[in-house]
Amino acid sequence: MIKKIDIKDPTVAKEIVKVQIPSYLVEAKLINFFDIPPLNDTIESLQQCGESFYGYFINDGLCGAISVKVENEVIDIHRLMVHPEHFRKGIAKKLVRFIETLDENCTAMTVSTGSENTPAVNFYLNNGFIITDIQTVADDLSLTSFYKIVGRPGIY
Repeated sequence: MIKKIDIKDPTVAKEIVKVQIPSYLVEAKLINFFDIPPLNDTIESLQQCGESFYGYFINDGLCGAISVKVENEVIDIHRLMVHPEHFRKGIAKKLVRFIETLDENCTAMTVSTGSENTPAVNFYLNNGFIITDIQTVADDLSLTSFYKIVGRPGIY
């Protein structure tokens, strides 16, 4: 089940951290860069991030989450995380599909990930995103940005 969660609630923020850290550690290992911002988040920094969070629950346990900001009819995915114990269960795909239909006024989605994070790059490409940019942000790190048109059927 997917539902909106209140990141301002310290208990909820703590549960997000418990999913986010192991999830982003997997990415850090794949891209060989351990200074990615989600690994430095605290309960307090999550509560202040200004993002809307949606959680994927199995038996009332948080297994994955997505956070977004919406601006100018574009959904910007800031975080997409699945606890490693729940990889390969389709949770990330369900979270993205949920977000696509969340706001009928939105026309597109954007997201970025480490260019060396092959599973994430393939995930976005396999789910209708196109690469819009590859940017070097540090000596050992480049980010790939993606874009996807979304909206009501027949209106593009």
